[in-house]
Amino acid sequence: MLTLTERLGPIAADRATDTLTLPYELRIRGRLKATSDAGRDLGLFLDRGPVLRDGEGLRAESGEVVRIRAAEEPVVTARIAAGLPLARLAYHLGNRHVQLALGEDEKGGYVRFPPDHVLEELAVLLGATLEHHQAPFDPEPGAYQQLGGRSHSHGHGHSHGHSHGHDHDHGHSHAH
Repeated sequence: MLTLTERLGPIAADRATDTLTLPYELRIRGRLKATSDAGRDLGLFLDRGPVLRDGEGLRAESGEVVRIRAAEEPVVTARIAAGLPLARLAYHLGNRHVQLALGEDEKGGYVRFPPDHVLEELAVLLGATLEHHQAPFDPEPGAYQQLGGRSHSHGHGHSHGHSHGHDHDHGHSHAH
């Protein structure tokens, strides 16, 4: 078994000796037994927390490098006009505390998420058109994860209640 222990960040495809294609739900784990795309047994023993990103390299104890690929999986891509409509869509979907991928392609900007009828109804209410399909799901990292590895920690809790369009109020408690 090839034991992968070190994260290298994004790497060029030609730096890797093999690839490992995983869906999002497995890319959030730090410990995992898997089979590479070439059929090799792999063991991931990584720091917990950061999501394995599409294109990220992992180094084995032997020095070999394996490149992570985001698997195609069921997703919903919501499209709406650029500018304020797209910002509003991303804001309201993000306010549901779910993982979202933001992107742009030849058709324009989009917000992508796993299939969820409540999110889909909200997106349509905001004017988006939806496409149900298979595609890699690589959601946005949290803001603090984008600070280049600098740690930011503070402990406090806050609660706030807010109402959503499905006729009930609920509170959230967050610890940062």
